[in-house]
Amino acid sequence: MGRHSKKTKSRLRLRWSISLLWLVPVGLVATATASGVAPEFPIRSKSSVPGSAQSAQHPAAQHPAEAAGSESGAESVSAVAQTPAPIAPTPVQATPPLPPSVAQHALGIPPVNVAAYQNAERVLASEQPDCNMHWTLVAGIGRVESTHAYDGKTDDNGNMLIPVLGPVLDGSLAGSNVISDTDGGALDGNPYYDRAVGPTQFLPETWTRYAADGNGDGVSDPQNLFDSALTTGNYLCDGGLDVRDPRQAAKAVYRYNNSAAYVANVLAWSAGYSTGIIPAASDLPRIH
Repeated sequence: MGRHSKKTKSRLRLRWSISLLWLVPVGLVATATASGVAPEFPIRSKSSVPGSAQSAQHPAAQHPAEAAGSESGAESVSAVAQTPAPIAPTPVQATPPLPPSVAQHALGIPPVNVAAYQNAERVLASEQPDCNMHWTLVAGIGRVESTHAYDGKTDDNGNMLIPVLGPVLDGSLAGSNVISDTDGGALDGNPYYDRAVGPTQFLPETWTRYAADGNGDGVSDPQNLFDSALTTGNYLCDGGLDVRDPRQAAKAVYRYNNSAAYVANVLAWSAGYSTGIIPAASDLPRIH
């Protein structure tokens, strides 16, 4: 993928793909992997914000408690009222953790990938709170673009063991544009034509524009999970979009790849990671 500015002829039920996003919750969900999650990395991007390590939360509206004594004789009533026995709290049913690997289960996400996606959510909650980014939307991009970095083929710091490189965009690939080199081959290794780079597949020019340092090492590397996840979030949030709104979320994903089928796939996987329900084959149209 990674053709963020490429026009295609695909127009497969975009309105259906937009409505699909209503499945995606806008609040926090339980941590995707309850065991084996990689340690949190420092939260930094282009501008570090103190306290940004806190996860974005969307608490329900708080209603003021009723006054202990009203003006309608509450004191006389309270004198004879019996204190009711405390009610035991209803146990909270935890969301089952996602399997740790896509090799084991369709909804599996390797722990280091989950850490990178959730780190992107935390940073964006601090730096772009109006975007209301949820980590599962970034995970949907990661699933469609590289099957979560080739099923987590990274070191413990999220660096790709095998670089993810898209096809050379020299016109030889059916349906692709010819995109001449924009980075001197620095990111994609080709000094003549561009190709998408990294597990979330950015063209070099687009990467340069939105690049973020997700792991705080002072470098924005498209072949690092933490950097690529945060850069993906930056791109999706661009233009003041609020991805809590299904229409704006679909618009953001559509801009990432100008294909209705692509949008449907990303939103289907995002909903799956939020609900624990594997997308049906009918929810995953073929991406041309």
